[in-house]
Amino acid sequence: MPSATAPMPSASSSSPVSPEQAGADPGFGIYVHWPFCLSKCPYCDFNSHVRATIDAARWRAALLAELDHYATETAGRAATSLFFGGGTPSLMMPETVAAIIERVAILWPRPDGTPPEITLEANPGAAEAARFAAFAEAGVNRLSLGVQSFDDDALTFLGRAHDAGEARAALDHARRYFPRFSLDMIYARPGQRVAAWRAELDEALEQAGDHLSLYQLTIEPGTAFHTARRLGRLTLPDEETGAALYEETLARLAAAGLPAYEISNHARPGGECRHNLTYWRAGDYVGVGPGAHGRLATPGGGRLATRQTRAPEAWLQEVEQRGHGTAERIPVTPEERGTEMLLMGLRMVEGVRLDRLAAAAGRPLAEIVDRVRLAMLVEDGLLLLDDNRLCTTAAGRARLDGVLAALLA
Repeated sequence: MPSATAPMPSASSSSPVSPEQAGADPGFGIYVHWPFCLSKCPYCDFNSHVRATIDAARWRAALLAELDHYATETAGRAATSLFFGGGTPSLMMPETVAAIIERVAILWPRPDGTPPEITLEANPGAAEAARFAAFAEAGVNRLSLGVQSFDDDALTFLGRAHDAGEARAALDHARRYFPRFSLDMIYARPGQRVAAWRAELDEALEQAGDHLSLYQLTIEPGTAFHTARRLGRLTLPDEETGAALYEETLARLAAAGLPAYEISNHARPGGECRHNLTYWRAGDYVGVGPGAHGRLATPGGGRLATRQTRAPEAWLQEVEQRGHGTAERIPVTPEERGTEMLLMGLRMVEGVRLDRLAAAAGRPLAEIVDRVRLAMLVEDGLLLLDDNRLCTTAAGRARLDGVLAALLA
């Protein structure tokens, strides 16, 4: 329980937040989940599945129907972003992507008529790269490319279907067809050292657009890597090496003009992913497709968490029978909203606005967290506290799980 007597830490003058970030609008996003892949990567715990055949027309109709369903609950909203995630959305027919983009423009139009940020996740395989022109023609204006590594041995280890040459070719296509693109990389692989990662970072920076997502390899339950580690066949770098790889990542990208704006995400100024910012800033978003999650405002100031049926065929059947595949609609309590804002917002360099936190949680920060622990985290250089902002420092983001555990205990 928060202390009733401990004073709040004094305000810090070293917050990294700009005035623009301080007044940032969370936005309103639309997430579309495409659950199919050509193969299952050994590190992946996402809702992804391999199927020999897919009825594109049925899936297109179902996704459009679920968009229509949620439009009735969000009338009057304007979409700031549309994100095609997966799975492997670049396996979708371009006609399906075009139909969804057109429907979103009708259901959630922007007042000025401009398109929202429209991101599509893609793999670098040659067959998918050949579709890039069609996706751009359909209206996709931002590509997120799952490169993961420029080392062929590493790509084989990660179970990727492409090689480094295909990754470079796909990036050439991305530059040609999309005004904005991002590439993903995975590091802290078995046996990886800082010097080798530095070389990969150098190539990533040569290839980069306005955004890079750089993820430390984690072992998730239910994955092939989890089984391999349990059997003693997989060992990740130790904690000291992982920290050195992370610090090298931060320093090298900041020096190149792509500083971190979230734990794993780096961008040139203005190149941040608008859709992900909506998640991290606790904005509202519609989630359609198998297993998709959503967060929606309700009349009277409440908030609702939605989740769609996870299994693809079961979801498809439900949508065809009743117009949507919603499995859960759960009210989010003010206490849960406050916790969620801290869990998500402290991932970002900009942190959490305390007035928004108080409005969502129904009580101020001093009544949400333990004041003594908060003061200690500030004193230890892991958190920064201003009059209207709580932020993690770079050191705090590197230890975020521990920081959050202490703050929210």
